[in-house]
Amino acid sequence: MDYRTLGRSGCAVSNLCLGTMTFGAETDEAGSHAQLDRFVEAGGTLVDTADVYGAGTSEEIIGRWFASRPAEVTERVVLATKGRFPMSAEPNGAGLTTRHLTRALDASLGRLGLDTVDLYQVHAFDPWTPLEETLRTLDGFIRAGKIGYYGFSNFTGWQLTKAVHVAAALNLAPPVTLQPQYSLLVREIEWEVVPAVQDAGMGMLPWSPLGGGWLSGKYERDERPTGSTRLGENPERGMEAYDRRGTEQTWDVVDAVQTVAEARGVSMAEVALAWVTDRPGVTSTILGARTLEQLETNLAAADLHLSAEENARLEEVSRPRVGDYPYGDLGVQQRSRKLAGGR
Repeated sequence: MDYRTLGRSGCAVSNLCLGTMTFGAETDEAGSHAQLDRFVEAGGTLVDTADVYGAGTSEEIIGRWFASRPAEVTERVVLATKGRFPMSAEPNGAGLTTRHLTRALDASLGRLGLDTVDLYQVHAFDPWTPLEETLRTLDGFIRAGKIGYYGFSNFTGWQLTKAVHVAAALNLAPPVTLQPQYSLLVREIEWEVVPAVQDAGMGMLPWSPLGGGWLSGKYERDERPTGSTRLGENPERGMEAYDRRGTEQTWDVVDAVQTVAEARGVSMAEVALAWVTDRPGVTSTILGARTLEQLETNLAAADLHLSAEENARLEEVSRPRVGDYPYGDLGVQQRSRKLAGGR
């Protein structure tokens, strides 16, 4: 594993992160604990969960793992969780208000059996709650010793930039991370979100780096998925639904990943993960595995770095289609500035 800091903080984490959305939902407790054991054994340190994963079950499983393992194992873990979405039908049971976040964090700590969590992330933007209220609440959590750092998930560029400036204006602790969806199939964040992250000195924790399994090679062109895969069980599931994501460009990207993988003698998943992990601004790429075998395949990407030629091939085929303005070539040229001598 490589180790990188969480944004401008001094906290170092592994360049691969164990995501635990499957814990208690698609992976039983024994399998979840086996994944945690193997991840730490492989040098992994960052573990990511959320209160809504399995309606709290993921945090409970992680809490029992912490309680059952020796301190020399668990102290290596940098633990992250998230809050924002409803855990009940209570009218104030969602959002980024002081009321909800305070209750959500306390409930998460209770399920985890811990007094503090290293990184607390708000799971999505809340258009109803003033950012000042949210940021003061998160700063208060740090001052109270309940969290070490805070970050955002699924924020757009303007939302992130506004939050950074509001925190600075109020002399509050700054955010250190953003958790966005990012893969060879989802690159639109490069237009605004990635520059905003880099401008703020934050680090990214990409989720769904395999595009919901598409980039692992598990799906075939013109053959609807069946069997014990996420889309096999429900082809219309979420953003990675077969009919929604199965475009010609997607299949071209899948073919390119396969070509690079075969030439390298590695799996397609390793190639896709290596591409994301070495993108500008990325701190740690979140792995989501149902089984220990899938995790083993993903962990092999920790030390894989693609060549300039391989990266160029993948980036060309995966480049999002966009109009001339403001993100196309003409818009980019309009904003560029070349000095004398072509510098």
